[in-house]
Amino acid sequence: MKNFLKKLEQKKNRIILLTYTTLLSAFCLSAAPAFATSSGSGAGGLTTAVQSTWETALEQIKTIVNTVVFPIIDAVLLILLFVKVGTAYFDYRKSGHFEFTAPAIIFACLIFTLTAPLYIWQIIG
Repeated sequence: MKNFLKKLEQKKNRIILLTYTTLLSAFCLSAAPAFATSSGSGAGGLTTAVQSTWETALEQIKTIVNTVVFPIIDAVLLILLFVKVGTAYFDYRKSGHFEFTAPAIIFACLIFTLTAPLYIWQIIG
């Protein structure tokens, strides 16, 4: 019985190894390399198309981030700041010690995100 189980396990390991080898070889054979050259044929080539699409998308990304993403982050941080200051005040009334670390960190993050649209695009590019 022990010998039978050992052979069964070896057969199972061979099937697993064969499956992985088949999948790996199918993956390697079906992968098609794509190379972008600067001197393309036709109307400017692939790199020109990618660069112009990226430049157009970059302006749209900047607009969306400046008008949607940063204001949402600012609103969430402002609400969080008010909640944290309120809870810190109630803790102060209960214990007599005002913990200002968390509200100060949230306030610094709020200032950072409020001023980020002014300089973030020069840093990123």
